[in-house]
Amino acid sequence: MEQSKIDRINELARRSKAEGLTEAEKKEQALLRKEYIANIRRNLRAQLDNIDVVNPDGTIENLGEKVNASDKN
Repeated sequence: MEQSKIDRINELARRSKAEGLTEAEKKEQALLRKEYIANIRRNLRAQLDNIDVVNPDGTIENLGEKVNASDKN
């Protein structure tokens, strides 16, 4: 996510606390937050895909595959 969008999220949060937001600004804030959270989730999944855990029985399990499997249930 671009730094300008993160800056805008922070600006809207400050304005929300100080003086309130218009309906258009509230919608913009919600969209930006949704995009930000999606970006964090995507980055976390990428990190999990690169982590392998060695179980006590010696098998190797990829955390990304484990998380993706639990999402489907």
